[in-house]
Amino acid sequence: MSFSRSNPSARDRVSVHGLKSERKRLLKGASSAKEILDELKASANPANVEGMVRFGINPHNTLGVSVTDLRKMAKEIGTDYTLAGELWASGIHEARILAGLVHDPAMLTESQMERWVREFDSWDVCDLVCSSLFDKTPFAHRKAVEWSGKEEEFVKRAGFVMMAALSVHDKAVSDPVFERFLPLIRKASTDDRNFVKKAVNWALRQIGKRNLALNKKAIEAAERIGRLDSPSARWIAMDALRELKSEAVQDRLHKRL
Repeated sequence: MSFSRSNPSARDRVSVHGLKSERKRLLKGASSAKEILDELKASANPANVEGMVRFGINPHNTLGVSVTDLRKMAKEIGTDYTLAGELWASGIHEARILAGLVHDPAMLTESQMERWVREFDSWDVCDLVCSSLFDKTPFAHRKAVEWSGKEEEFVKRAGFVMMAALSVHDKAVSDPVFERFLPLIRKASTDDRNFVKKAVNWALRQIGKRNLALNKKAIEAAERIGRLDSPSARWIAMDALRELKSEAVQDRLHKRL
């Protein structure tokens, strides 16, 4: 039995080399949420979890299966929004990442996005779900704005991760849409919570790398942020300016003209 269901969008079978050798059958038999969860649990690696903690990943309900292996699993499974909901409901860290990778953006409702974002409890789940699923929905730009103003740490982070992801993935949107994110970035730049300020910085840098015109706008915004009386704001500005003014970024943007 394959992971692939009858879903016509399921991908060709792939192997997962990174899992424990005795679990290399991972992509060869499971088709239900229970079977997938059983295989994930059987592939748990406590040593990996210890390493993940050092990077600020929440160890609660975390098995230690790598994102590389989860992406391979997602390829095998294909798009399956029903399965995604079941995996998310398990509460298992890796299953939630997998849910974000296999859900169908066209079937994701706004209310489901709101439920999921309020259950984010680790930056990696937040970032992968936002940049693999949420940013592909019709609600993406509006949610980026809404969530950036929320108080909850991971909801607020999600807003700025969405801005960063949209800056890379949404090729059709004009510059003024991204310019409207810059005042929101400035407003949030004084939030010294680590998971927020890093996402604010990420959004500013990604907007500034989209094209030469937005690079200029982002540099101006960073310089204004740097004048704020806030250690967080000064760090965000200094780090962003270092990259946005770098020779590598400037050369790349000028070559696109």
